[in-house]
Amino acid sequence: MENDIEKFTFEEAFAELEKTVRRLEEGELTLEEAIALYERGMCLAHRCDSALNAAELQVQQLNVAGNQQQLSMFLADEP
Repeated sequence: MENDIEKFTFEEAFAELEKTVRRLEEGELTLEEAIALYERGMCLAHRCDSALNAAELQVQQLNVAGNQQQLSMFLADEP
């Protein structure tokens, strides 16, 4: 189950997580179904968290690269 979730984009995982939460909130599941759905929801939440962390790291790296580029351009302009 977790292997297919790891292939989801953030948007896919988030949409699935929303569906999962709605189904759990409806309360029309057996205990076994609810536990299985809860487990899937936790895997989906982990996938969303991983995707957000990866995006945050990418933004931080872009900021560092941009700052370094600005600094080098500033230093190149100095006499």
